Formats: sequence, C-alpha cells, structure tokens
Amino acid sequence: MSDKDSFIKNTDSITTGTVESVPGQGQASGSNNPEGHFDVHVNARKYYDIEKSPPPDQMFAWQRQHIQAHDQGKEGYPLNVIIDPAMREMYQHVHAQGLTNVFDRFSQQVKIRCNFCSQGLSCQLCANGPCRINDKTPRGVCGVDAHVMVARNFVYRHVTIGTAANIFHAQQAARTLKAAAQAPESGLRIRDKEKLYKYAEMAGLNTQNDMTKVALDFANWVLTDMGKPYYEESVMVQAFAPAKRKELWRQLGLFPGGGNSEVAFAQTKCMTNLNADPVDFLLTSVRLGIINEYQGLFALDILQEILMGTQKIHKTRQNMGLLKESMVNIVTNGHMPLVAQMVLELASSPEWNKRAQAAGAAGIQVLGHVCEGQQLMNYEGMQSLPAYGGQEGEWLSEEYLLATGAVDLFMFDYNCTVPTLPLYAKRFGTRMVSVHEVIRLPGTETVEFIPEKMQEQAGAILEKALESFAQRKQENRQVYIPPHTTECTVGFSTESVKQALGGSWQPLLDAIKAGSIRGIATVVGCTTAHYGQGGSNIFRIAKGLIAKDILVLSGGCTSAVMEYTGLTRPEAAEECGPGLKAVCTALGIPPVLSYGACVDIGKMTHTAKELADALGVDTNKLPLVIGAPEYLEQKAVADACTAIALGWLVHVAPVPSVTGSEVVVKTLTETTETLGLGKLMVELSADKTVEIYVDHIEKKRRELGI
Repeated sequence: MSDKDSFIKNTDSITTGTVESVPGQGQASGSNNPEGHFDVHVNARKYYDIEKSPPPDQMFAWQRQHIQAHDQGKEGYPLNVIIDPAMREMYQHVHAQGLTNVFDRFSQQVKIRCNFCSQGLSCQLCANGPCRINDKTPRGVCGVDAHVMVARNFVYRHVTIGTAANIFHAQQAARTLKAAAQAPESGLRIRDKEKLYKYAEMAGLNTQNDMTKVALDFANWVLTDMGKPYYEESVMVQAFAPAKRKELWRQLGLFPGGGNSEVAFAQTKCMTNLNADPVDFLLTSVRLGIINEYQGLFALDILQEILMGTQKIHKTRQNMGLLKESMVNIVTNGHMPLVAQMVLELASSPEWNKRAQAAGAAGIQVLGHVCEGQQLMNYEGMQSLPAYGGQEGEWLSEEYLLATGAVDLFMFDYNCTVPTLPLYAKRFGTRMVSVHEVIRLPGTETVEFIPEKMQEQAGAILEKALESFAQRKQENRQVYIPPHTTECTVGFSTESVKQALGGSWQPLLDAIKAGSIRGIATVVGCTTAHYGQGGSNIFRIAKGLIAKDILVLSGGCTSAVMEYTGLTRPEAAEECGPGLKAVCTALGIPPVLSYGACVDIGKMTHTAKELADALGVDTNKLPLVIGAPEYLEQKAVADACTAIALGWLVHVAPVPSVTGSEVVVKTLTETTETLGLGKLMVELSADKTVEIYVDHIEKKRRELGI
C-alpha cells in the first residue's frame, strides 16, 4: 500500500467522538468562561500522534482524488470533507484531546436540530410565543400565517443584521479616514491619493483643495449620507450605481435612503402586528441589498484602499506553515484591518525588530486570518511591508490555528471570531486582544477603537505580543506547526485586472465574445461545517466551472479554499477547458482570480458594472452567476440581496430557512426575475450546480447574441 493510500485509509476512518468528556470538569463544558475549563485544558499529553497530510508534491493530486469519491456525508465526517492539509492535521490533534471544536459541535447539533426553525416556521417575537406553524396549527397566536412568518424572519434575522454590519464597517473606515486627515499623531496615512480624488470628484466634492481637506470632505460625505432618513435618496447610490438599475429601482419603489434609517425602517416593519405582506418583506430585503452595497461593501472598499493601497497582483503564500516558532507571531482576525495596518507598519520598523530580538525572538511577523488576512494579502501598501507574514486560513480553522501553540497574540475585530477561542487561548498560551468595542470575549483584553490614537494603541498591542512570546520561551512550551503552505497569485480587483489587460476591458470582452471564456462566476462567501461542505463543495464547483471555460472570481473564505487547493496558481490553467486555458496561459494568470475578502464583493460588482457599461447593457444582461455555495451568516444573505437587486442569478447552499412558505420560495426564485431583478437558486450537489451555472451563462450569451 502506498503512503498516500495508507493516509486516506487511516484518516478517513476516524469518526467523531464525544468532546469535552474529561471527568471533573463540572459545568465547564457549557461555558465560554476560560476559568471554568481548568481540567479539560490542562493535559500533559499536548500533541497526539497525527496522521500527517500528504507532502506538498502530492497534496494537490490527493485533494483532486479526494473530492471525486463523492463520500461527503456523515460516514467518516469530518475528515471526508476537510481538504485543507493543515486543518486535517490539527483537527486530529484537537479531537483526540476532547477539546470542543467546530466540526465536533456540528455533529452534536445536527442531532437536535429543529425542523420548524430550519424552515423559518418558528417565531419568538412576542410574549404570546414562541409559536410554531404546521398543517394542524396554521397560524401563530397573533394570527400570522406561514408566509408572513418566514418572510419576516428572513428580513429581521438575516438581512437587517447583515446590512447593518456592512454599513457599520464602512462607518469605521470613514472615521479612520477622518483621523488620517485631522490627527497626524494617529500615524495614519493616505496611501492611494489618486483613488481619493477620483471618488471625491464622483461625489461632486471640490478636488482642488489639498489632500487632507479632500479626505475630510469625502469621509464626512459618506457619514452624512449614512445618517440620512430613509425617505431621502442616498447620494452614494446616485453617484455609484448603474444608471439603468437606478431607473428600475425608482420604478419599483426600492431606491434607498440613509443606511442606518433603512435598517431601522425594515426592523420596525418586523414588529409584531405590523406588516403582514410577505412580498413587501422580500422587496424590503432587496432595498436593503442596494444600500448594503453602496453604503456598505463598496464604500468600505474605497475607504480602506485609500488608506491601505489598492489591490496589486502579486505572488505570496498561505496557510499555517507560515508560523515560525522563533518569531513573535501576531495573528489579526476579522474583517476590518484598520488597527492591523498600524500594527503591521510599526512591526516593520527597525526599532520594534530590535525589541523583539532583545526578547529572544528572531523578529516579528503579522499574519492575517479569515477575510482580514485576505485584505492584507491584497492591498499594495500592506503586502510590501517587511513584517507581513501571509494569510493563515478560513474561519473553520481558527480553533485549530491556536492549537499549534505558536500564536503569541491574536487580535480581533468584527466578525468571525468564534466564542470558544478564549478556551484555546488559555490552553495553548495565546494572548487575545479585541481591537474594537463591538466585540467582547471572556478572559480577553480590549483596546477601544480610537483612530486618532491608533499608533499609540498599536504600540501597546506589540508590547503585549512581546510579553507573550517571552512567556512562551520561558515556559519552553511545546509547539506543533503543520508544515503546509501554498503559493498563490492574488491582488485582483477592478483596477488591477483592467491594468493587466492593458488598461481596457476589450481583451476580456473579445475573449467572452469569441467563446474562449464562456462567462464569469463569482464563488464567494464563507465555508461551513455541513456534511458535503467544509470547503470541499467550493472546490468541486470551482473545478467544474474552469473545466467549462468559465472564469471564477473568489472572495471571502472561499478565497482561502482556492488558495490551499492550488486554483490560484497560474499552473491551474492546465485544469481548464481549452479556451480558458489559452487565455490564462497567455496572460500568466490563474483561472480563479482572488478579489480577497467577502467585503470585496463590492469590488466585484464594480467590475461587473464596468463590463456592462463597456457592452452598453444593463447589469442583468451579463453572462454572470453569483455563487455562495457554503454561505454561513447574515452578511452573506444581505450580499445575496445585493446581487438580486443588480439582476443576477444567486446560488446559495446550504438550504436557507425559507422553505416553510411556498410564497417566499416562489417570490425569491421566480417573481423577482419578472420584475427585472435577479433570483435565488438553491442546489446542494456540486455537479448539478455547475450544470445550472453553465446553462444560465449560455442563456445570457444567447440573449446578447454571442
């Protein structure tokens, strides 16, 4: 038996066992307070025998063989779905110790899941409830029927929260730009002056002023528009949205006002005994999707790139093997790398490197995780800094990352920091620091987000990291770093792709018209712990698409999957259909273009707008599909509503909690398209998903006459 066959046989036979089963722990297993987990988190045998992942020269072949097995269900879970080599190793280590972790928790929760909640047929809004609806009890106590309940749940449980989160992020970026303009002591810089002036001019601002005045005016313009009432049209939507879409949105009564007021308006509709029109609820979601884009995703992309530099195509490496036992390892996690940029800049200075060496370290490196890591990896002003160490992985890997014992400081902002991390921090010696007051975890420290004091705050964070490293060295703690990294080409965006094409979209349009590229699929969003997912669903879909000559854009944790499976290497052109292969080979690019984070979906819509403008058509005419094949949380649902507003087919998996109402399902999957909007499509099979994407793209090609 070969080493590879032995590895597959041994690891795929591992099953999920009981977690947190160490005797004497009392009630600690149900608490996130690290002080209650002493017994389970002090274990003399720190590193168990681990079946190692295949070596780098065999890994890509193993991953491709693995997903062909079509065995991604309960049997052999979760190693039958985990294709990240580092996560495979660390899952075994964590599981063997009985530590709570995301895949084992999924196995526990799936056994007790409520079918009412899964279908959207449970309501807890008022004191007469909770109410649940079925054939024998078709109404809640207040009189609400299944269609209203499902639609209302969709709005208030998903779309309003997701929209609010993206607008909140953009607001923090605008605050930071103001500090860069007004407070030199903040240490903040404006790295992309050209972008600042471009968008300030589109906003109708005076660009003849000096840079700091233009920056201040632009930041205030953004903040003022966010604060408008819902009944006054957003000037950001007016300035940045496609002209034909704006006309349609006005006709449908969907043109939004200020984002904060829009969220409040939608939330008010969701109160008990108010709105009882399910279609109105769903159109409200589309309206929120519009403001989610222009005062959320797109706004924050512009603001962060002004501060950190626009995306630039370059080669880098990704995964846990970038950790170095001899270095001070700082991991920055979340979606808002505003403090991280300053920590990275200071850590790159000779002064702080000398201080690290005095503490016994070879130096300091700052590594990104989840979407924050994808952003730092892509921004021109960050990727070139000496202390930048690379990107670590997707959100499923967080607990396993800390279990290496090599992370000295884990700094986190909103969102995707799982509640169990303080337990891991205590167990494996990581110091945890929140860098925004929006997130608090037990047993961790908080640095309040004050952009005007960002340089001072970054210095305090670096001090904590040095102290943590010194303690790790003094205690001679055991460390295990999975040796896996993958080279990847990243940094794609509207500007960088257009520049690579010679400053015009014409070469791409010519390739699409000629059929070398049949169309574009954006495979974006999260990864989930579901059976059949865990990254493997994303990988299978992307592989199937490029084989059909469809160019793939990725954003979010899907980007990490594309990176650790080798699809973001130019060499992956060999796995494409003949047309896409020829294009990728000629340009020296991979068939999957990583746009970075989930919030960089805002950049993808900008690219689509420019392509539609170049073709002289509305955005809904493009041969384009939006896919979120492992969507996770509320922002992903809000982003799906953005795509529907722009007229695109949106694929989601797993099944969202809307199946309890045929009215809601029909509205989202059929009716919205008849209004000139996009529509939702749900499909769990990767192979069928590829067929649906291809059929839709071919339909759009026929409509365009190409």
